[in-house]
Amino acid sequence: MTIATKLKQHLEDAGVPYNTVAHPRTISAMESAEAAHVPGDSVAKTVVIHLEDGYVLAVVPSSHRVDLTTLQELLDRRLGLASEREIDKLFDDCDSGAIPPVGSAYGLPTVLDASLRGRSAIWFEGGDHRTLVNVSGADFERLMQGARQESFSHHV
Repeated sequence: MTIATKLKQHLEDAGVPYNTVAHPRTISAMESAEAAHVPGDSVAKTVVIHLEDGYVLAVVPSSHRVDLTTLQELLDRRLGLASEREIDKLFDDCDSGAIPPVGSAYGLPTVLDASLRGRSAIWFEGGDHRTLVNVSGADFERLMQGARQESFSHHV
């Protein structure tokens, strides 16, 4: 049960208390929610978006999909999904695909789906495929303080 070094340091620097929840190895945030027995709507999933001049993290509930057309309109920029190789380079302290939603820990801008606001607790990938990080909803909102908040996903 481990979390990524940069994420752990960022949480400690921000004074955000957290718990970790171990679960069997999974390959998606929704599977992690199911394996850890937590509501999928309260698990923040991170999608790395490639822009012409960099990257942005799109954070939605694990039970949702990013609407790329809506996100492109909101950002008023051409975009696409980042490749696995790009993601691995950006998140070099994480297992491939186990991306924390805290862009500020990695120097990346973040767009947060409005459906994640107002929850009592949030879980998210901690950097491996066997651990979820749990924080209070208020602390998650503090971690997302600099994130743009919009509606750009739909329930699957």
